[in-house]
Amino acid sequence: MLKYLTVPVTPFAQNCSIVWCDQTMDAAIIDPGGDLDRLQAEIKRLGVTLKAIWLTHAHIDHAGGTAELAERLNLPIIGPHPGDQFWIDGMVQQGKMFGFPHCEPFTPTRWLADGDVVQIGQSQLNVRHCPGHTPGHVVFHSPEAKRAFVGDVLFAGGIGRTDFPQGNQAQLVSSIRERLWPMGDDTVFIPGHGPESTFGEERQFNPYVRAP
Repeated sequence: MLKYLTVPVTPFAQNCSIVWCDQTMDAAIIDPGGDLDRLQAEIKRLGVTLKAIWLTHAHIDHAGGTAELAERLNLPIIGPHPGDQFWIDGMVQQGKMFGFPHCEPFTPTRWLADGDVVQIGQSQLNVRHCPGHTPGHVVFHSPEAKRAFVGDVLFAGGIGRTDFPQGNQAQLVSSIRERLWPMGDDTVFIPGHGPESTFGEERQFNPYVRAP
């Protein structure tokens, strides 16, 4: 079964998630935005073996630590979708804009597309392309664990910002309704910021995307 631990990192309190297979103890890390020493300490405490970096999108609070962590531990970088190439290319400028330490751009080992599958140990997660917050945003869904790691697509009571370059609110709402809701009302999602919720809760009460 897939297990996970969410660790808020960076001044933006971004939810970085360490996910692992409890049979093999192999792990991946989703959105290592920064605070790498703290993340590595958690990985050591859990007793898991980190095998890959998975990215939902390339905003600096989610991807700022990627290049350094990949170099430290010789890890493949999986994701996001190629639509976020321009955000990766602008990583240095993002750092200056938001007051982050210097962050290097990187080249993903594998880009992701809608319908892809990623695997850690014996656990598989489905990839859904959910543009709107950024054009290359993806979501990782584990049907077995009934968990979805949704980055900045959806929050408890809110949705992702769409006022950044190439953001699109209509596209974001469509992504949520067409690609997240079918995962099931009882699916718990881990957002990029803030507390967990369920798709059913948001479908009923979230003012941005609730059913008419």
